[in-house]
Amino acid sequence: MSGAQRMSVSLELRGESGHYRVCCRQCGYALGPAGAPWKPGAVLLETPLKQTPGTTYATAHGVLFRRFCCPGCAALLDTETALPGAPFLNDVVEVTT
Repeated sequence: MSGAQRMSVSLELRGESGHYRVCCRQCGYALGPAGAPWKPGAVLLETPLKQTPGTTYATAHGVLFRRFCCPGCAALLDTETALPGAPFLNDVVEVTT
């Protein structure tokens, strides 16, 4: 594989010769190496779920809405809900040839 390969609407894999990076599809910002979690390389915005627009469930007390954004262009890369202090739901891309 060389060049870029689409992973999702917001992410792509770039590189060649065994050196691949997870990148923002919009601006190409490298979030981290393939084979490792990419979310620590993104900007994290956390909001209590009850403060987000729309109707929330009664059980949303204490639940956070996490948004992961590109540090290069601020594009939204992924979202998740979590309890405070919970680890990220990491997406790890392994490259096999």
